[in-house]
Amino acid sequence: MRAVRCVDGRPTTVQVAPPRGDGVRIKMASAGVCGSDLHMIELGMLNTFTIGHEFAGWLQDGSAVAIEPIHGCGVCEICRSGAYNRCPATLGDIAGISRDGGMADEVLIWPEALVRLPAGVDARDACLVEPLGIAVHGFRLAGLQGDMRVAVIGGGTVGQTALAVARLAGCEVAISARHDAQKEAAGRLGAAPLTDEPYDIVVEAAGTASALADAAKKCRPGGKIVILGTYWGGVELPAMDLSMKEITLVPSSMYGRSGPTRDVDVAAAALAQLPELPDAIITHRFPLDAPAEAFAIAADRSSGAIKVVLEP
Repeated sequence: MRAVRCVDGRPTTVQVAPPRGDGVRIKMASAGVCGSDLHMIELGMLNTFTIGHEFAGWLQDGSAVAIEPIHGCGVCEICRSGAYNRCPATLGDIAGISRDGGMADEVLIWPEALVRLPAGVDARDACLVEPLGIAVHGFRLAGLQGDMRVAVIGGGTVGQTALAVARLAGCEVAISARHDAQKEAAGRLGAAPLTDEPYDIVVEAAGTASALADAAKKCRPGGKIVILGTYWGGVELPAMDLSMKEITLVPSSMYGRSGPTRDVDVAAAALAQLPELPDAIITHRFPLDAPAEAFAIAADRSSGAIKVVLEP
């Protein structure tokens, strides 16, 4: 079968043996190219496994599912609390990063990873459940309420999903986006104009020091900054604004569970309620045999790319 792996520093479609062993077999429908994939290829971190941690497909009975790609040990106190994203075992067991992921014809996954999709959600769009889960988790940690004013810094996939989730909660949401395609998508998702009035919650989804500083300026005194971006090169804190305004930083990593409810299940339900989201942010679809072109487009935001998807 076909799978996308990093060969000589480039994403390449190769022939591999079909997956064998324990688990549930998924016929793949869609796999998103994440900004983290681009960084990890550049850093030489994806040289062994099939790429792709944002993916969805069909079970053997035809049921459509998305995948929660992280896997904690399941027995430690952290996992039992629902915060399995913090389990030390999780970083060693992430589909698409430390084991084979979704950019393939088929994948074998542990049963707990399955996210059943509501009626009407197309598996070709359900690779968005993973980034939606990131937004759901961050807002859960921050205590999002529908009467809050929210600003989002960064118009990529995570920023757009944060906008969509906060809008679904009933919030007034503005977004600071750099590129025209990002601004157009935000408009389609109901973004309000940015104003000078401070915001209750500011989402930092760009992963840069300048974006974090901008978030601190936009946040009201006593407000919260939800960090959904990843600072691959480190970051300098805007200490003066943070201290003088007593802003709470809410770092957020991946997704977890609150009581019986997983963030990714909330994300799947949200996708069903956001039929406009896939058309707004999935800007490019490529066949599985064109990973180099897909990754090149994903890396060039000026090309109009937001979410680039590979489809087996």
